[in-house]
Amino acid sequence: MPAIITRGAMSAQGFGYGASSSGVDGTKGIFAIGYGTTTRNKYIYSNCSSTATGVGSSNNPSMYGAAAGNSTRGIFAIGSYSILRNKYTYACCTSTACGVGVSSSCSYGGSAAGNSTRGIFAIGKTLIGCCLLPSTTRNKYTYSSCTSTAAGVASSSAVSQYGSAAGNSTRGIFALGNTCTIRNKYTYACCTSTAIGVAASSAISNGGGAAGNSTRGIFALGCSTTTRNKYTYACCTSTACGVGASSATTFFGSAAGNSTRGIFALGSCSTTRNKYLYSSCISTSAGVGAASSASRGGSAASWAVCVNV
Repeated sequence: MPAIITRGAMSAQGFGYGASSSGVDGTKGIFAIGYGTTTRNKYIYSNCSSTATGVGSSNNPSMYGAAAGNSTRGIFAIGSYSILRNKYTYACCTSTACGVGVSSSCSYGGSAAGNSTRGIFAIGKTLIGCCLLPSTTRNKYTYSSCTSTAAGVASSSAVSQYGSAAGNSTRGIFALGNTCTIRNKYTYACCTSTAIGVAASSAISNGGGAAGNSTRGIFALGCSTTTRNKYTYACCTSTACGVGASSATTFFGSAAGNSTRGIFALGSCSTTRNKYLYSSCISTSAGVGAASSASRGGSAASWAVCVNV
């Protein structure tokens, strides 16, 4: 999935220069720190290093946002009750809000996942009438035209807030958050969404994060727990058994990854990140570049081969 990602209350993905069906795997993940700052970090998978130097910042403070992307760019929803999004270009590490389709309504605590042509953004909490309430609205963001619409995009089966998402090239799995166990399977080809036949989380989920590859998504449940779930796309099953837990409790974290690993920012106002290896289901905070400053309510995106192709 993030190879698609989503955030916790955000989303995540891993990008690489020219990553595509050519067989080049993702090389970097871009993490928005959240916490009301414009700072982003560039995480390099090959050496597990992280830096805020030379990385395009968001054009407005970002908190409880979401992100998804393809092999050339990441689209970041700012959150912070704003409709703004940023287009982050991996090749030159630049970011802009110019010419980038905004969300259909203000967004806070959303999540996102996508494939090579589109990103699906759950709005999370938005203005409904005169109140700020969790929403079922999703937007479809088309990378080629930088447009965004809520028209013809299946809503979530229930209200969503502080959720997370990950997926492969055909579907995105959305944990609705909002202290429930419900997940939805969103099919890109027909823009449909269902909670039927989709394995729920092992416990309530809120303020989590997710990342994955072409076969599975790893979901951190948030809610100040160390529990993660392994969601298998082929059979829509989910389990907390045999899945490496986080090194510390996680809340309002984020995640991104490539085809072999997911990098999880734990949130919870800490700088800690974990490296999760899909092949062995192990997780460690040792030797993993920390965030440049405390992270909470962040988001992340990146690209992995065989995931978004």
